[in-house]
Amino acid sequence: MVYHPEFKSAGQKPGLQVWRIEKMDLVAVPEKLYGRFYTGDTYIVLNTIKQRLGSLQYDLHFWQGSNCTTDESAAAAIFTVQMDDYLGGTPVQYREVQGYESKTFVGYFKSGLTYMQGGVASGFRHVASNEVGIQRVLHVTGRRTVRATEVPVSWNSFNQGDCFILDLGEELYQWCGIKSNHFERLKATSISKGICDNERHGRAKLYLCEEGSEPGKMLEVSLDVTIFLFMDMSITLVAEENPFSQNALESTDCFILDHGFSGKIFFWKGKEASPEERSAGMKAAEEFIQKMGFPKHTQVQILPENGETPLFKQFFKVWHDVAQTEGMGKAYVPNKVAKIEKVPFDASTLHDSSAMAAQHGMFDKGDGEKKIWRIEGSDKVEVNPSTYGQFYGGDSYIIQYSYQHKGCRGQIIYIWQGEVSSQDEKGASSILAAQLDEELGGGAVQVRVIQGKEPPHFMSIFGEKPVVVYKGGTSRQAGQTEAAEIRLFQVRSNTAGHARAIEVDAVASNLNSNDAFILVNPSGSMLWVGQGTSDVEKHGAKQLSEILGLEVSEVAEGEEGENFWEVLGGKMEYCTSERLKSKMDLHPPRLFACSNKTGQFHVREMAQEDLAPDDVMILDTWDQVFVWIGKQANEEEKTEAIMSAVQYIETHPATRDKRTPIVKITHGFEPPTFTGWFLGWDYDYWSCGPLERAMAALQQNTLNRSPACKKTMIDNNLMDFFFFFFFLKESISTGIRCNPCLFYLKIFVKIICRTDRYTRDVYKNVQLKKKKKLVSFDWNVKQK
Repeated sequence: MVYHPEFKSAGQKPGLQVWRIEKMDLVAVPEKLYGRFYTGDTYIVLNTIKQRLGSLQYDLHFWQGSNCTTDESAAAAIFTVQMDDYLGGTPVQYREVQGYESKTFVGYFKSGLTYMQGGVASGFRHVASNEVGIQRVLHVTGRRTVRATEVPVSWNSFNQGDCFILDLGEELYQWCGIKSNHFERLKATSISKGICDNERHGRAKLYLCEEGSEPGKMLEVSLDVTIFLFMDMSITLVAEENPFSQNALESTDCFILDHGFSGKIFFWKGKEASPEERSAGMKAAEEFIQKMGFPKHTQVQILPENGETPLFKQFFKVWHDVAQTEGMGKAYVPNKVAKIEKVPFDASTLHDSSAMAAQHGMFDKGDGEKKIWRIEGSDKVEVNPSTYGQFYGGDSYIIQYSYQHKGCRGQIIYIWQGEVSSQDEKGASSILAAQLDEELGGGAVQVRVIQGKEPPHFMSIFGEKPVVVYKGGTSRQAGQTEAAEIRLFQVRSNTAGHARAIEVDAVASNLNSNDAFILVNPSGSMLWVGQGTSDVEKHGAKQLSEILGLEVSEVAEGEEGENFWEVLGGKMEYCTSERLKSKMDLHPPRLFACSNKTGQFHVREMAQEDLAPDDVMILDTWDQVFVWIGKQANEEEKTEAIMSAVQYIETHPATRDKRTPIVKITHGFEPPTFTGWFLGWDYDYWSCGPLERAMAALQQNTLNRSPACKKTMIDNNLMDFFFFFFFLKESISTGIRCNPCLFYLKIFVKIICRTDRYTRDVYKNVQLKKKKKLVSFDWNVKQK
């Protein structure tokens, strides 16, 4: 088969590539124009990701504008199928429709999507190409998934709740409705800057104005009366269907997974299915959508076998990847799964590597200060330090841990809840932990720990000794259940090299060849060592024997005597599979916004800027779930935060373990186990708001222009610099009262007055403001 010449460059290196269908041909789009789409055209977008093992993973999208022709759509579909075939049939295919794009697609364009009317000339219908100099209005909507849609040039297109950009070619006016939110203003600023930099090459002037303060030039523009309404829809990740069995998918056939209720259809291609069936995926999906009466904008994903996305896998009760083990050790063949680089554990570098701290769940080396209480009724009673690290499965505990990170003191409150602890004790532990957090200033990290799901850092704070969990417990001093004569303890290590010992029923079926066991027997205790036991587990078992005050004899698996089996009630079958040597990242972390503004969970790409200070966010790393509470979140969101995380775990279609640890994080007190999941975490990010930073960047671009250009802009009118008034006012109202604000004030005064005169004397600055007849607001900038 002869392939299109553009295919030669497709997917050769990691990154994003975009093509547009022009006159039934495939034409590459310049990188600086990524994220801008004509509503009369169709596009193909390929995202290439380099896997940990060096292989490449592909996500292939074909995008349809709302006004594209059937022929252009068909051409895009054909090119998509051919490109999929050229890349070996491994890409995951997506069908995208304007205004209803998948979260994966939207995530490629950090500055949002811009829809422009018109398109290129088609072989069947002519659509005139847009010209740079004509008048247009862009309607900016969306809280985090931002879309800028070209609407009729009319005042009827404007509303108080959104931001708009009036593009006059050489001049751009960013208009912010009085009810528009902080994020819309920020994204509108980002889009405006992108138009100036990329489409106008820095030659256009940008003016920012508020509703009711429009400059004369903007009011003079001829505006035709037309109405356009754009709805920004969101799609939830949680399915209502019962989880399916993976066995329902057979390699010899192709399958459609119908989730059309939420706007998604999946077409799964078995690797042994006929070529005709595999290539007809998109056509079959579209016919299915039509037959079922689903909207035309229903999203379609075409998935090759062994190339399934996490979104597809979550509809199955148990999903086995080719690199995943069954139970404790039946391994499959490695495949392209993980997207996060595996970081080997090294405690000595914890303070320097946030990524390692996050992947291994380690705040520090575990050598900080700790204090432990046990819940007794509605109170907490301090535990004797000599028994630290020993817990009862019928009790609940609170552990306060203090550590140092980057010169700052951090606090962690662990809430350990035994498997058979009563609901009253669990409830009391949560309430008392919240009270302790308030006593510590409200900045402590709260971690709910369920027995058997102890995170690595929790286990590390007890030194080299294993964490021991006994059966029984009555939540009162000296009231523990009397120990049985014959007891069995299972010892297992975690990825950070710490051991956990849990008392289990003394029966042979509980043995596991991957672990070590201590069998307590009055006539002679034994240390049973499985074939897959690690040195850490063996060492932990010996330490456990010392804690229990036992002299033990070592017994290797396969060399047991009859006495050993008699003590356990007879020989039985037990797990003998090998342990998985290295953990695969089968569940990429996902970030959710948990807000009562929409009442839904929204998955987001992971970036620090996605953490909204006025929201509660949920970060799911599979092994644990973080709840991040923004400073400006309302009281209802704060109150429902933990419950939202619990419900998220309980309603997950993949039947998640309900004991998954939940970690509560307060804005401004993020530990390295949280920040490590974000690339390039900036601890000073919120010292100045993102909107103010964006506006300052725009102003800096203005300062870098030629003197003639500066003079022209200054002489126009003070509205040219309206955004600086807004910036300074916002900075002061949000508490920024030190050098950054003074720096921008200096630039502001220098521009408005066209002089270098500037003083730190507050009175003189106020007089200067009055002399220049500037807008009145609080000028009281406190000094260091």
